[in-house]
This record gives sequence, C-alpha cells and structure tokens, in this order.
Amino acid sequence: MSKYDDLKFPFCEEETKYEKLTKIGQGTFGEVFKARDKKTKKLVAMKKVLMENEKEGFPITALREIKILQLLKNENVVELLEICRTKASPYNRWKSTFYLVFEFCEHDLAGLLSNVNVKFTLGEIKKVMMQLLNGLFFIHSNKILHRDMKAANILITKSGVLKLADFGLARAFSCKGMKGMPNRYTNRVVTLWYRPPELLLGERNYGPAIDQWGAGCIMAEMWTRSPIMQGNTEQHQLQLISQLCGSITPDVWPGVENLELYGKLELPKGQKRKVKERLKHYIKDQYALDLLDRLLTLDPTKRIDTDSALNHDFFWNDPMPCDLTPMLSRHGTSMFEYLAPPRRRVPHPHQQPPKQPPNPDQHFERIF
Repeated sequence: MSKYDDLKFPFCEEETKYEKLTKIGQGTFGEVFKARDKKTKKLVAMKKVLMENEKEGFPITALREIKILQLLKNENVVELLEICRTKASPYNRWKSTFYLVFEFCEHDLAGLLSNVNVKFTLGEIKKVMMQLLNGLFFIHSNKILHRDMKAANILITKSGVLKLADFGLARAFSCKGMKGMPNRYTNRVVTLWYRPPELLLGERNYGPAIDQWGAGCIMAEMWTRSPIMQGNTEQHQLQLISQLCGSITPDVWPGVENLELYGKLELPKGQKRKVKERLKHYIKDQYALDLLDRLLTLDPTKRIDTDSALNHDFFWNDPMPCDLTPMLSRHGTSMFEYLAPPRRRVPHPHQQPPKQPPNPDQHFERIF
C-alpha cells in the first residue's frame, strides 16, 4: 500500500463526477472541455490546469486565477463552481491533474462572429458592449486587470448573458506602487492584435486603460467580423495602430517619449488619425463611431474609462440595447472559436511584414 492511498481531499471532488462531452478550447493554458455532472445532469466547462512544467506544488498562475475568480462574483464574469482532480495513482506517477470547473456558456464571441449566419442588429451590438463594459467596470472597481481582452475570451450564454472569461493573465493592480514607486508589471500580456500601444512601447506602470483598448478592438469587430489590426510582430502592430489612430508623438501623447521602446522602434511619421474615416464604411451609427474613437485613444490617460463609456450617448439613443435571446435561439449549436474555421489566416510567426507598405490604405483594407 502506498503512502498516497490514505490521502483525502474532502473539498476537491474527483473528476469522475463529470462526463466529458467534447473539447471546446485549446491554448497555451491547456484544454477546455464541455462536460456534464453525472448526478445533476448540469452542463459545465472544465479547464485543465497545466502541471507538466511544475517541479512541485500547484502553479502560481492557476492559484492567482482561482483567487481572483473567487473574489469576482458578478453576472458578467464567468463563475468558478469548483476545482476537481484526478486520483493520484501509479498510472499518473502519483500526480493528480486538476480542473477548474466553470458554469457552461454556449458561445464565445469569436465563434459567433465567425458564423456568417449570425447577424447582430445595432440594438444587439449595444447589448453586447453594455454587458462587456459592465463586466470591466466591476473588475476594475475591484482593482483587477483582465490583461487578455479578445473576442474568444468573451462568453455568451444561450439566454444572451455575456461573461468575461479566462482570467489566467489577470492580476490585482494599485493606483500607486509600493512605497510610492511606479508599478513594474510585465508588459508581455494581451494577445498581440488587441495589445494597446503603451504595452507595445514597454510601459510597465499601467492600469485599466489597457483593457479599454481591447474593448475598443472588440467593439469594432462587431461590425468588421474579424480583428481590425492583425500584426505579425510588435513593430508591425505599432505600424497598423499608427495607420488607424495617427502617428504616436509627444504632441498627441505627452510623456510617450519616456517609454523604454519609443526611441528603439521605427514608428510611422506623418500619419493622420483615421478611426472614424476608416470604420464609417462598416459602422453607420455616429454615436458608435464616437465611442470607438474614444476607446482607441493612443494616450491611455485620455482613453475613455468604463464608467464614462457606459454613460455614452451610444447606449442611450434609439435603438436601445435589446435582448440577445431571440437571435441566439435561431442557432441551435454552440459556437466557439476553437470549433470554427479561422476568421482570417494568421500569418506565420516568422513571416516579416514589409517595412513600408506601398499603400497604407490598401494595406489596411487587407487587414479588415
């Protein structure tokens, strides 16, 4: 008999409690499965905690995610139900596999946008964005940054409730660093296409504005149906941001010259801001264009915050935000990015973008 046989984990159920039905997600974080509670028949999502790189103990990143999710109880944040495990045995070298068990949501936003048969009205887009900003307002009020805003991390239930998900990169923040010193957070966060300019330029003392930039990228996607700035590298991403939002200079962003990478990266000069001009071909609502323009503000200190965004005229003029349930009820199957065909071909990571695209406008249209 092994010394492990007597170990008891009274607050950590065995994963055999659930029947895995299908895989619905895959990433650097591991795998996500749709599963059913064998006793109650309730559907859940099970996120596998990657343990391969752990010499001993439980991954600190998973502990942080669990702690944050236990703090954040809100209708627009995905609910962590419990943690379950496989039983340690000789077959797994006495190492349990752990799963985070979440409430099940039928869709993610990237999956919905990849389906040409899913059509959002203006009122429905307002409902999506209102819930997204409500979720961000709640987590920012609780001093948490998400740090991985993208369409695939926005879940939507069949009854039309939006949930912010995947808090694997999230962390607590403070307005003032330790002993009055600036914060020194990592800037290697946020998927490249949704990464704000301050992170690309090496900022480490950042706050909620980084999530607001991601919200702006997602908002534009509600019309364009694919990510609006698909850079291959950090340099290329800054080039695309400059083509849309104008050249990054101290005139429009005081203090940017002090960021670590400002003088080291090649930044396009002489670019005018064209957010409204470029997106008006997709977005006809002037209030939507104005809110988007404010979310995609280069200077993070001037970028609109969640409270002001929720009070923007976009949400308080006809058509008003409307229930997503009738539209979603017309689609019987779940839609997740993992199960959908790619919305755009992702460039090979070693493929270098042209240094000077011959025609920025033409290049931009290709990105859309």
